[in-house]
Amino acid sequence: MDQFRTEIQVEEAKQKIHYHSRLLFMGSCFASNIGSFFSEHSLNCMVNPFGVLYNPFSIANSLDRIIEQMPFSDDDVLCSNNLYHTFYHHSQFNGLDKDEFLEQINSSLKKCTDFLKKTDVMIITFGTAWVYQHNERGIIVSNCHKYPSKDFARYRLNIDEIVERYHVLLHNIATINPNIRFIFTVSPVRHWKDGAHGNQLSKSTLLLAVNQLIKNNDRCHYFPAYELLLDDLRDYRFFSDDMLHPSDKAIEYIRQKFISSQFDTEAKNVIEQLIKLRRASLHRPFNPETEAHQSFIQKHINKVDNFQKQFPKLDLSPLKRFFTNQLK
Repeated sequence: MDQFRTEIQVEEAKQKIHYHSRLLFMGSCFASNIGSFFSEHSLNCMVNPFGVLYNPFSIANSLDRIIEQMPFSDDDVLCSNNLYHTFYHHSQFNGLDKDEFLEQINSSLKKCTDFLKKTDVMIITFGTAWVYQHNERGIIVSNCHKYPSKDFARYRLNIDEIVERYHVLLHNIATINPNIRFIFTVSPVRHWKDGAHGNQLSKSTLLLAVNQLIKNNDRCHYFPAYELLLDDLRDYRFFSDDMLHPSDKAIEYIRQKFISSQFDTEAKNVIEQLIKLRRASLHRPFNPETEAHQSFIQKHINKVDNFQKQFPKLDLSPLKRFFTNQLK
């Protein structure tokens, strides 16, 4: 016997992603892990414009604001420990100056509204069905920002609530962007504070809700990130030190499955070349002024220029700028 694991063969997408497709990633830290790779490699991506969002309703609340182009006001801004924040944003957005903070989050909102109207594929990753509802404001928050637990009511969403909420949400998104498609994933990261059983109930709720959404809407598809880690890899060596999050090698494996099943042949070749160019840009010589390294830099500037001519819909200006700045 030479087969020691049950490898999942991910079904090929009928509609493939092109190298110039606009991709919007929303949801848990798993969406950030996958999305940031494509963004770093010069594909046309936007990744978590509100920061990491864990539950379906927080994601939906954020998308509602994007669709309605509803800017944040002073009433949305809170202050704790001398940091300004909102219940819609991850703590990575927290700021020391209120006006600068408001300008930052509204600028991000505007960019996302413009991006959403032209997005080809939105990848939505659900992390947990458990939510925290702020007692005073009556909203399901994206982040509790270390406020006391007594300020919130905590409960688990049910399948029907998620399906009903997204039935309306996806219709509203399609109204402003008739060509958009959706890929749903469920994060394989376990929320251990819910307990083993509570986590399983939460993930089961999400999986069943996504399954129903796909049945009801031809725009919706599913990518089995959850199953790839927990059923295919299925070993603690593929987890990070906390034994809850996937390791870098596991993320790479799942990302490769995503690329091979969702992207067309040309896009796969483009990504392969972009990986090589980015790897070259990360090279750090001991003596950058040597003739050999300067020749290396010029060679890769030429490569970027040729690649840009071949694929004009890519924006390789940041990559070229990085190499050019090393010329002496």
